[in-house]
Amino acid sequence: MSATAPLPSLCLPVDAGFCPNDGDFELRHIGVDGDDRSAMLRTVGAASIEALIARAVPASIRSGAPLPVAPAVPEHRALDELAAIARRNRRCTSLIGMGYHGTNMPAVLRRTVLESPAWYTAYTPYQPEISQGRLEALLTFQTMVADLCGLDLAGASLLDEATAAAEAMTMARRLSRVRGDRFAVHADVHPQVLAVLATRAEPLGIDLVVADPRDTPVPEGCFGVLLPCPTSTGAIPDWRPVAEAAKAAGALVVAQVDVLSLLLVAPPGSWGADLAVGSTQRFGVPMGFGGPHAAFLACNDVHARALPGRLVGASIDAEGRPALRLALQTREQHIRREKATSNICTAQVLLAVLAALYAVHHGPDGLRRIAQRVHGSASWLAAALRAGGVELVHDTWFDTVTAHVPGRAADVVAAALARDVNLRLVDADRVGITVDETTNPAVLTAVVDAFGVTATPADTAVATVVDPIPLRRNGEVLTHPVFNRYQAEAELVRYVRRLADRDLALDRTMIPLGSCTMKLNAAAEMLPITWPEFADLHPFAPLEQAAGTLELIAQLESMLLACTGYDAISLQPNAGSQGELAGLLAIRAYHRSRGDLGRTVCLIPSSAHGTNAASAVMAGMSVVVVGCREDGDVDLEDLRVKAEAAGDRLAAVMVTYPSTHGVYEAGITELCEIVHRHGGQVYVDGANLNALVGVAPPGWFGADVSHLNLHKTFCIPHGGGGPGVGPTAVKAHLAPFLPSHPVHPSCNPAGGVVGPVSAAPWGSAGILAISWMYVRMMGPDGLRRATEQAVLSANYVARRLEGAFPVLYRGEHGDVAHECILDLRPLTKSTGVTAEDVAKRLMDHGFHAPTLSFPVAGTLMVEPTESESLRELDRFCDAMLAIRAEIERVANGEWTVEDSPLRLAPHTAEAVTADVWDRTYRREEAAYPTPATRLAKYWPPVARIDAAAGDRNLVCSCLPVEAYALR
Repeated sequence: MSATAPLPSLCLPVDAGFCPNDGDFELRHIGVDGDDRSAMLRTVGAASIEALIARAVPASIRSGAPLPVAPAVPEHRALDELAAIARRNRRCTSLIGMGYHGTNMPAVLRRTVLESPAWYTAYTPYQPEISQGRLEALLTFQTMVADLCGLDLAGASLLDEATAAAEAMTMARRLSRVRGDRFAVHADVHPQVLAVLATRAEPLGIDLVVADPRDTPVPEGCFGVLLPCPTSTGAIPDWRPVAEAAKAAGALVVAQVDVLSLLLVAPPGSWGADLAVGSTQRFGVPMGFGGPHAAFLACNDVHARALPGRLVGASIDAEGRPALRLALQTREQHIRREKATSNICTAQVLLAVLAALYAVHHGPDGLRRIAQRVHGSASWLAAALRAGGVELVHDTWFDTVTAHVPGRAADVVAAALARDVNLRLVDADRVGITVDETTNPAVLTAVVDAFGVTATPADTAVATVVDPIPLRRNGEVLTHPVFNRYQAEAELVRYVRRLADRDLALDRTMIPLGSCTMKLNAAAEMLPITWPEFADLHPFAPLEQAAGTLELIAQLESMLLACTGYDAISLQPNAGSQGELAGLLAIRAYHRSRGDLGRTVCLIPSSAHGTNAASAVMAGMSVVVVGCREDGDVDLEDLRVKAEAAGDRLAAVMVTYPSTHGVYEAGITELCEIVHRHGGQVYVDGANLNALVGVAPPGWFGADVSHLNLHKTFCIPHGGGGPGVGPTAVKAHLAPFLPSHPVHPSCNPAGGVVGPVSAAPWGSAGILAISWMYVRMMGPDGLRRATEQAVLSANYVARRLEGAFPVLYRGEHGDVAHECILDLRPLTKSTGVTAEDVAKRLMDHGFHAPTLSFPVAGTLMVEPTESESLRELDRFCDAMLAIRAEIERVANGEWTVEDSPLRLAPHTAEAVTADVWDRTYRREEAAYPTPATRLAKYWPPVARIDAAAGDRNLVCSCLPVEAYALR
């Protein structure tokens, strides 16, 4: 290049206010470029993307206004901005306890699990044949929890410790032979646990009795009692007499336990507990200012079929091999609706996997050493304080020592803070100190210094008069081989890789699940969650230490309100189910504040998400189902009739928009008007918000409240079924009724009428940076274009497949929204090939199936999302058309349905390479149904699983080692 030649445009200097690649992230997030977009528009018959949106979205709700969010910045600038925010946090050592502890996440797990898209982009294992890896990890979690608790089984994780306790309360009510409505709770439970119990109890008519059951007999009409061990202030009571008395009165005993203490302390199953709850956060998962963390609920076999949430069980596949699946799926809320016993849908799968693999990494001996070291630190501290003349509140402890310093508690806490250590201010006279696996001698010295005590080795060597653990664990624990063979890192890395290879996640293929929005989870969005400034923050640390996180929260709240048109929002709900409940509780409290105590009827269209009905019942409402017309739209005449019949009893309507049928219903504004005319509130389920952002904010077209799925629209990954975040956004009149919190009341809405729905004030705050990064890098134009592309991609798939599979519902101009429902029922009637056969055959093509038989039985609901390229969309359509050709061969009599590759799918490598092949189609047809499958073949690890066998014969802990030898 000559000295006088012009520089390329990308090398031209820029002024300080301009960056030439401000929108570069949008180009990577949206998978379709300009030329391919033009080709797709020609297929759907639209002159432009704007024309398609104008055709698909009713004019009555469509907004042309730009989103009031800041312009996009490239990822390096967004990361720099977020790093500056993170630096505003003050990093202190937190010994506050209350269920949250410092941890050391093993680097091998951080690198191979938490930061691996093979694990964090996986979907809920509803298609078990391609989910065997994460199902095995969850089975390990269940085995770990059940073994530590001394009970028969545990679920595959719950949302947090407080909501797990609430689930145990309602489970005890269902199981107890006592017909009363009282639930007794020991007064020394964590404050946030008690507060969530109160929030959940009141709408259900449960009377919480808070007392010390050692001093107070089990009250009459008490169906259950919750006993903490250790208590919130650290005591380890001998609960055997209380448990015996409670059971004699017909009450179920719920133990709230610390998972690490159970390496040394007698398990609750040994002293009479029927149920046990707790959190596995301290098994290697950062505090993250409150979450996400996997909680648990364990029970005995006799109560297995009443267990809420998910349960992994063992079954067999079509070739007789052991295989895993979610057991008892009839409990899922999409099926049981208002008869569901819980509204939990999202679990904390990724965090449960981390906790289970932490136990695998350390093994029982390593865990026991950690527990002994933690207990030893607490005992050293107790001895030092006693030697210095400080009175202790309890003579028993595991990791928590509470000191009695009359009138000096605040001064001691301040003195510790001056040494960069957070202690718990229990009250004016008591200070709590909870040590953990990260606690070192320097921290212990700082603590005793804060009390004005100088400890010497002789002082701390004095033995306690009473063993601080009165009931000790006897015998071995975690004896299964999975906890004893992978302590060598090379072996652990290979084990984790083997598990991941048995799964099919978003890092391998498009996951076209309707209503679940499996879009790109960009690496730049994920990076900040492990920054220690965010990850190591205790949720109950003084708020001035969390200035950066609070700024992130405030900015994200502003972003989400801009995207939805609402006036106020709470980020506390740590799942969509909790967001639904929070929204309905806000509606209930609003009506009650106006004296409308009788407004308890909730209208729910038959097309709504199944969790809606379960949430309404939990909020103390009665569900009345509204029908849908033949075209899938809500029957507004039926709605009008039922609203009039409810009259002044009408509380709300819950409607999903766009509908679960995948259509922008033109009657949504009329629906809002009908309900408002009768005094009700409009709840728009935000599960499909990714079809509204930048196009039609629900707060503008008549909705009063929505929950938002940040794990859908705003890119928090599904993580194999969780974590999720489900904020609740409301119009101004409902703002005073958003969730409050007892520990940080400064975060409460004016009035603080409704209690917390989650354990931490801002829920799963540790992953909010993901959504912040997404909005910051997309900007207003990128967010709108993401919605537009999602709609274009869905319509493209619908048009390519409509000749082979009828599209069940369309809008008034023949378009779908961001998803479409393919109707297999006519083909099933004529050939016997079912939607499930198509779902399983897609596995041979290397695809996760679309949503099966929801919301209409015998159908597949497809959602391509904006992140998929035209090449990937075509690969999916080609696979579906190839399957349609196979169905035609069944129809023509070439194959019977029972002997077809459809019914015998998926095909394992073992089956295809067997010496004997007696099927009516060629091996090549089984293994390589299209040329594309030769390029990157995924082999399902098991054949089709027998679901019924697994439900009949529940096996919900790790299989014997002989079974692993077969796999």
